[in-house]
Amino acid sequence: MTGALIPGADAWSFSPPAPSAAGVLVIHGFTGNPGSMRGLAEACAAAGFHVEMPRLPGHGTTIEEMLTTSWADWSGAAAAALARLAARAERIVIAGLSMGGSLTLRLGADHPDVRGLVCINPATRPLASALVEMVEGMLAAGDEMMPGIGSDIADPDAHESAYDGTPLRPLLSFVNDGLAPLVKEYAQMRVPLLLMNSPNDHVVEPAQSDFLAETYGGQVERVILERSFHVATQDYDKDLINARTVEFARRLTAG
Repeated sequence: MTGALIPGADAWSFSPPAPSAAGVLVIHGFTGNPGSMRGLAEACAAAGFHVEMPRLPGHGTTIEEMLTTSWADWSGAAAAALARLAARAERIVIAGLSMGGSLTLRLGADHPDVRGLVCINPATRPLASALVEMVEGMLAAGDEMMPGIGSDIADPDAHESAYDGTPLRPLLSFVNDGLAPLVKEYAQMRVPLLLMNSPNDHVVEPAQSDFLAETYGGQVERVILERSFHVATQDYDKDLINARTVEFARRLTAG
Protein backbone atom coordinates (compact mmCIF):
# COMPACT_ATOMS: atom_id res chain seq x y z
CA MET A 1 0.00 0.00 0.00
CA THR A 2 1.34 3.41 -0.97
CA GLY A 3 1.58 6.10 1.68
CA ALA A 4 0.11 9.56 1.30
CA LEU A 5 1.99 11.80 -1.09
CA ILE A 6 3.95 14.67 0.45
CA PRO A 7 2.40 17.94 -0.80
CA GLY A 8 4.21 19.07 -3.93
CA ALA A 9 6.01 15.73 -4.38
CA ASP A 10 4.04 14.56 -7.39
CA ALA A 11 5.60 13.62 -10.71
CA TRP A 12 5.06 16.09 -13.54
CA SER A 13 4.76 15.85 -17.30
CA PHE A 14 4.35 18.68 -19.79
CA SER A 15 3.94 19.03 -23.53
CA PRO A 16 4.07 22.51 -25.09
CA PRO A 17 1.13 23.78 -27.14
CA ALA A 18 3.43 24.53 -30.07
CA PRO A 19 5.08 21.60 -31.87
CA SER A 20 8.55 20.83 -30.50
CA ALA A 21 11.11 18.09 -31.01
CA ALA A 22 13.07 19.01 -27.89
CA GLY A 23 12.60 17.72 -24.36
CA VAL A 24 14.16 17.82 -20.90
CA LEU A 25 14.09 14.96 -18.38
CA VAL A 26 14.36 16.25 -14.78
CA ILE A 27 15.42 13.93 -11.93
CA HIS A 28 15.38 14.55 -8.16
CA GLY A 29 17.75 13.23 -5.51
CA PHE A 30 18.10 10.57 -2.80
CA THR A 31 15.39 10.87 -0.08
CA GLY A 32 14.06 13.96 -1.89
CA ASN A 33 11.18 14.26 -4.34
CA PRO A 34 10.13 16.17 -7.48
CA GLY A 35 9.31 19.25 -5.38
CA SER A 36 13.01 20.15 -5.24
CA MET A 37 13.13 20.22 -9.05
CA ARG A 38 9.74 21.70 -9.85
CA GLY A 39 11.13 25.18 -10.49
CA LEU A 40 13.64 23.87 -13.00
CA ALA A 41 11.02 21.70 -14.70
CA GLU A 42 8.66 24.67 -15.01
CA ALA A 43 11.44 26.88 -16.39
CA CYS A 44 12.10 24.30 -19.11
CA ALA A 45 8.38 24.06 -19.85
CA ALA A 46 8.12 27.85 -20.10
CA ALA A 47 10.96 27.76 -22.63
CA GLY A 48 8.90 25.47 -24.86
CA PHE A 49 10.38 22.05 -24.05
CA HIS A 50 8.55 18.83 -23.46
CA VAL A 51 9.26 17.92 -19.83
CA GLU A 52 9.16 14.65 -17.93
CA MET A 53 9.85 14.64 -14.17
CA PRO A 54 9.34 11.28 -12.46
CA ARG A 55 8.91 10.55 -8.76
CA LEU A 56 11.45 7.85 -8.03
CA PRO A 57 10.22 4.67 -6.28
CA GLY A 58 10.07 5.00 -2.50
CA HIS A 59 10.31 8.78 -2.59
CA GLY A 60 7.80 11.50 -1.79
CA THR A 61 5.67 9.46 0.62
CA THR A 62 7.18 7.83 3.74
CA ILE A 63 10.71 6.72 4.47
CA GLU A 64 9.37 3.25 5.29
CA GLU A 65 8.42 2.88 1.64
CA MET A 66 11.96 3.70 0.59
CA LEU A 67 13.49 0.96 2.76
CA THR A 68 12.67 -1.75 0.22
CA THR A 69 13.84 0.16 -2.86
CA SER A 70 17.24 0.11 -4.56
CA TRP A 71 19.29 1.55 -7.40
CA ALA A 72 17.63 -0.86 -9.82
CA ASP A 73 14.23 0.65 -8.98
CA TRP A 74 15.38 4.25 -9.35
CA SER A 75 17.42 3.72 -12.51
CA GLY A 76 14.56 1.72 -13.99
CA ALA A 77 12.11 4.54 -13.27
CA ALA A 78 14.49 7.11 -14.78
CA ALA A 79 14.91 4.99 -17.92
CA ALA A 80 11.14 4.58 -18.23
CA ALA A 81 10.69 8.36 -17.93
CA LEU A 82 13.28 8.86 -20.65
CA ALA A 83 11.36 6.46 -22.89
CA ARG A 84 8.11 8.37 -22.27
CA LEU A 85 9.84 11.62 -23.18
CA ALA A 86 11.51 10.11 -26.25
CA ALA A 87 8.06 9.14 -27.55
CA ARG A 88 7.30 12.83 -28.04
CA ALA A 89 10.73 14.51 -28.31
CA GLU A 90 13.64 13.33 -30.45
CA ARG A 91 16.28 15.72 -29.06
CA ILE A 92 16.68 15.35 -25.30
CA VAL A 93 18.69 16.86 -22.46
CA ILE A 94 18.71 15.22 -19.01
CA ALA A 95 19.10 17.22 -15.78
CA GLY A 96 19.47 15.92 -12.23
CA LEU A 97 20.29 16.99 -8.68
CA SER A 98 22.49 14.91 -6.34
CA MET A 99 21.55 11.24 -6.95
CA GLY A 100 19.47 12.62 -9.80
CA GLY A 101 22.81 13.76 -11.25
CA SER A 102 24.14 10.22 -10.83
CA LEU A 103 21.09 8.87 -12.66
CA THR A 104 21.61 11.52 -15.34
CA LEU A 105 25.14 10.24 -15.89
CA ARG A 106 23.91 6.62 -15.94
CA LEU A 107 21.37 7.46 -18.63
CA GLY A 108 23.97 9.42 -20.56
CA ALA A 109 26.30 6.42 -20.54
CA ASP A 110 23.52 4.08 -21.65
CA HIS A 111 22.02 6.46 -24.23
CA PRO A 112 24.89 8.33 -25.94
CA ASP A 113 22.41 9.78 -28.43
CA VAL A 114 20.97 12.21 -25.86
CA ARG A 115 22.06 15.75 -26.64
CA GLY A 116 23.28 16.95 -23.24
CA LEU A 117 23.53 16.27 -19.51
CA VAL A 118 23.06 18.74 -16.66
CA CYS A 119 24.42 17.68 -13.25
CA ILE A 120 23.76 19.79 -10.15
CA ASN A 121 25.84 18.83 -7.10
CA PRO A 122 26.02 15.23 -8.33
CA ALA A 123 27.27 12.21 -6.44
CA THR A 124 29.91 10.79 -8.77
CA ARG A 125 31.95 8.16 -6.91
CA PRO A 126 31.50 5.62 -4.11
CA LEU A 127 31.94 6.32 -0.42
CA ALA A 128 35.29 5.57 1.17
CA SER A 129 35.55 1.93 2.25
CA ALA A 130 35.63 2.95 5.91
CA LEU A 131 32.26 4.68 5.55
CA VAL A 132 30.77 1.69 3.73
CA GLU A 133 32.00 -0.56 6.55
CA MET A 134 30.42 1.81 9.07
CA VAL A 135 27.03 1.58 7.33
CA GLU A 136 27.34 -2.20 7.09
CA GLY A 137 28.12 -2.31 10.81
CA MET A 138 25.05 -0.23 11.63
CA LEU A 139 22.88 -2.62 9.62
CA ALA A 140 24.44 -5.61 11.35
CA ALA A 141 23.58 -3.98 14.68
CA GLY A 142 19.93 -3.72 13.63
CA ASP A 143 19.82 -0.08 12.53
CA GLU A 144 17.93 0.67 9.32
CA MET A 145 18.27 4.47 9.31
CA MET A 146 20.57 7.30 10.25
CA PRO A 147 19.90 11.07 10.42
CA GLY A 148 18.62 12.72 7.26
CA ILE A 149 20.55 14.71 4.67
CA GLY A 150 17.68 16.79 3.27
CA SER A 151 17.11 20.54 3.08
CA ASP A 152 20.75 21.63 2.97
CA ILE A 153 19.79 25.13 1.81
CA ALA A 154 21.41 28.50 2.58
CA ASP A 155 18.21 30.49 2.06
CA PRO A 156 16.35 30.47 5.43
CA ASP A 157 13.03 30.99 3.65
CA ALA A 158 13.36 27.81 1.57
CA HIS A 159 12.75 24.22 2.67
CA GLU A 160 13.08 20.85 0.95
CA SER A 161 10.36 18.35 1.83
CA ALA A 162 12.83 15.46 2.01
CA TYR A 163 12.71 12.59 4.48
CA ASP A 164 13.98 13.21 8.00
CA GLY A 165 16.13 10.07 7.90
CA THR A 166 18.52 8.27 5.57
CA PRO A 167 17.65 4.60 4.89
CA LEU A 168 20.83 2.55 5.09
CA ARG A 169 20.11 -0.38 2.77
CA PRO A 170 19.05 1.90 -0.09
CA LEU A 171 22.15 4.02 0.59
CA LEU A 172 24.40 0.98 0.20
CA SER A 173 22.61 0.08 -3.04
CA PHE A 174 23.17 3.61 -4.32
CA VAL A 175 26.88 3.32 -3.57
CA ASN A 176 27.55 -0.29 -4.56
CA ASP A 177 25.07 -0.84 -7.39
CA GLY A 178 24.95 2.70 -8.72
CA LEU A 179 28.14 4.67 -8.21
CA ALA A 180 30.72 1.87 -8.25
CA PRO A 181 29.91 0.75 -11.83
CA LEU A 182 29.17 4.30 -13.00
CA VAL A 183 32.58 5.68 -12.11
CA LYS A 184 34.12 3.43 -14.79
CA GLU A 185 32.03 5.06 -17.53
CA TYR A 186 33.11 8.70 -17.40
CA ALA A 187 36.26 8.50 -19.50
CA GLN A 188 34.36 6.97 -22.44
CA MET A 189 31.43 9.40 -22.34
CA ARG A 190 31.14 12.12 -24.99
CA VAL A 191 27.72 13.70 -24.35
CA PRO A 192 28.22 17.44 -23.57
CA LEU A 193 27.98 18.08 -19.83
CA LEU A 194 26.89 21.17 -17.90
CA LEU A 195 28.21 20.72 -14.35
CA MET A 196 26.97 23.09 -11.64
CA ASN A 197 28.14 22.69 -8.07
CA SER A 198 28.22 24.48 -4.73
CA PRO A 199 31.52 24.98 -2.87
CA ASN A 200 29.48 24.98 0.36
CA ASP A 201 27.73 21.65 -0.13
CA HIS A 202 27.26 19.78 3.18
CA VAL A 203 25.87 16.58 1.62
CA VAL A 204 28.03 15.77 -1.41
CA GLU A 205 31.58 17.04 -1.11
CA PRO A 206 32.50 19.48 -3.91
CA ALA A 207 35.48 17.26 -4.75
CA GLN A 208 33.01 14.87 -6.39
CA SER A 209 32.26 17.47 -9.06
CA ASP A 210 35.98 18.14 -9.49
CA PHE A 211 36.54 14.41 -9.98
CA LEU A 212 33.84 14.23 -12.65
CA ALA A 213 35.23 17.24 -14.49
CA GLU A 214 38.72 15.74 -14.45
CA THR A 215 37.75 12.28 -15.65
CA TYR A 216 34.86 13.00 -18.05
CA GLY A 217 35.62 12.23 -21.68
CA GLY A 218 33.38 14.84 -23.30
CA GLN A 219 33.03 18.61 -23.25
CA VAL A 220 32.39 20.04 -19.77
CA GLU A 221 30.96 23.46 -18.94
CA ARG A 222 31.21 24.40 -15.27
CA VAL A 223 29.16 26.85 -13.21
CA ILE A 224 30.07 27.50 -9.56
CA LEU A 225 27.06 28.10 -7.31
CA GLU A 226 28.71 30.43 -4.82
CA ARG A 227 25.60 31.32 -2.80
CA SER A 228 23.94 27.95 -2.43
CA PHE A 229 24.25 24.75 -0.42
CA HIS A 230 23.40 21.25 -1.69
CA VAL A 231 19.77 21.71 -2.75
CA ALA A 232 20.78 24.54 -5.04
CA THR A 233 17.63 24.25 -7.16
CA GLN A 234 15.70 25.71 -4.21
CA ASP A 235 18.43 28.06 -3.03
CA TYR A 236 19.79 31.50 -3.86
CA ASP A 237 21.22 30.32 -7.22
CA LYS A 238 18.02 28.69 -8.49
CA ASP A 239 17.42 31.37 -11.14
CA LEU A 240 20.98 30.98 -12.39
CA ILE A 241 20.52 27.20 -12.59
CA ASN A 242 17.26 27.59 -14.48
CA ALA A 243 18.71 30.10 -16.94
CA ARG A 244 21.88 28.14 -17.64
CA THR A 245 19.98 24.87 -18.05
CA VAL A 246 17.50 26.41 -20.51
CA GLU A 247 20.31 28.07 -22.50
CA PHE A 248 22.31 24.82 -22.59
CA ALA A 249 19.27 22.76 -23.60
CA ARG A 250 18.31 25.21 -26.34
CA ARG A 251 21.80 25.18 -27.76
CA LEU A 252 22.18 21.40 -27.67
CA THR A 253 18.73 20.60 -29.10
CA ALA A 254 18.70 23.23 -31.87
CA GLY A 255 18.00 21.86 -35.32
